Amino acid sequence: MPVLQPMPHGIAESVRTTTELSRAERARVLGLAAAGSVLLSYAAIAALLALVASTAAQGRFSLAGVLAGAIPGWLAAHHVPLRLDGGQLGALPLLPMAIVLLLAARAAARAARRLHLDQPVQARPVVFAIAGTHAAAGGLLALMLADAPVKATPAVAFFGCGAVAGLAATLGLARRCGLLRAALDRLDPVALRGLIAGVLGLFALLAAGAAIVAVSLLSSWSTTRTLFAAAGPTMGVEFGVWLLCLGYLPNAVIAGMSFLAGSGLSIGHATISPLEFVGGSVPAVPLMAALPTRHVGWLPVVLVLPALVGGLVGWSCRSAAVTPVGRLRAVLVAAVVVAGGGLVLAALAGGRLGAGPFDPVTVPAGLFAVLGFCWIAVPGGLVAWFVRPRDVPAPVEVDESDVDEFDADEDLAGDDEELEAFEDDLIGQFDDEFAEEFPADWDAEDLIVLDEESDAEESAEESAVGESANEEPVAEDGGSGFAGRSADSAVDAADAEEAGESPAGARTERDPAARPDLADKSD
Repeated sequence: MPVLQPMPHGIAESVRTTTELSRAERARVLGLAAAGSVLLSYAAIAALLALVASTAAQGRFSLAGVLAGAIPGWLAAHHVPLRLDGGQLGALPLLPMAIVLLLAARAAARAARRLHLDQPVQARPVVFAIAGTHAAAGGLLALMLADAPVKATPAVAFFGCGAVAGLAATLGLARRCGLLRAALDRLDPVALRGLIAGVLGLFALLAAGAAIVAVSLLSSWSTTRTLFAAAGPTMGVEFGVWLLCLGYLPNAVIAGMSFLAGSGLSIGHATISPLEFVGGSVPAVPLMAALPTRHVGWLPVVLVLPALVGGLVGWSCRSAAVTPVGRLRAVLVAAVVVAGGGLVLAALAGGRLGAGPFDPVTVPAGLFAVLGFCWIAVPGGLVAWFVRPRDVPAPVEVDESDVDEFDADEDLAGDDEELEAFEDDLIGQFDDEFAEEFPADWDAEDLIVLDEESDAEESAEESAVGESANEEPVAEDGGSGFAGRSADSAVDAADAEEAGESPAGARTERDPAARPDLADKSD
């Protein structure tokens, strides 16, 4: 039984030190990734505030003031609602949130690359480390704002910052650790095609919303310049207003997408949609110049755009399945993806805006989800149902008058004649080969008898060889018995060949003359 040998003391210490170093290195990489994403995002917010404060008129720049002002800015970048003396600020800009997502995702991907992670189960420590660090930082910073004019609820800050950072880390590890591949492998091909079409449809709606915002701003450029001029006479104020518009630009794109879908948006008492217009006060921000000032009769025409997007989704699903039902299922999956994505985006784009006349800013998330589903499912389903896949040929219609009637007697009779001719030819070839090797008057019984005699001769030869192998060799005159016997056998074989006889132990040739009954037939 093998016994384990004791490991030398020096080798054991080396192995233990290597394990400890690997664990320490792993913890160091995870800590740097988590803390680095927090500090980097906080530094970006602080640098932006410092830039605005330095360019503002009569602004006093101080490091302590910038660092203190970056705390609510960092929480707002994680989409944590802030509480003011006059109400709650929940309509937060989405561009800072996108920057935080990007920084956290890159930190997670960098940590996975340094740790050589490539499996889905290996992504959990990185996600937990980054999400936990952001959650702890959010809760701590919210506690630090307890006596400040701008406050945040610690519990909301804890879970909100952790959720945003966890989502960002998961996105950063989706390709590196195979999370995306593992999720997509659970879907069948039809559902996967619908998922891809739904993502493309959502991006198409966002692109249409961005286009409608850009066209509206260009058409009301004079109003935009007036609002910029009214913001302040100095370049610093205009720069701050420009940053404000840039931060809320993703919100405006989502609102434009909701407007195209028919759900519209509302700011305070003002409601704007293609089918409804209720006037009211809006903030004096240049980005608000994209809103229409009155109802126009041609506004319902914009509803054609989401219908076109739905048709494109159906067109992309035309090869998802061979049957129309399968293609319709792919379109329904795409519609669910668009509805779910639109629901989340619309919920993030709006919120409370203090307690003034512009509160609240609402992008109807539920209504947009329902309308988005319908805009994709109805036109997309019609296109996918009636448009055949490119790879499947359409059935060929044949005129019955051009087809000759099938006569079983005539057609099958011709086939039987060809089969009989082929069989006769094959039998003739076999007879010719048989006649060349055996006499013509042999029958099957003669062949069977000849084959049995051959088998008997082979068995006798094998028995003789076995008996000779079992005999003990006898040595004579100092020589080997095997050698003497082999020499005698060789001489006897040579004499037999000279006399024209078969040597003993040789296989007898199949001669028909050896059998009198067969010889008579051959004569």
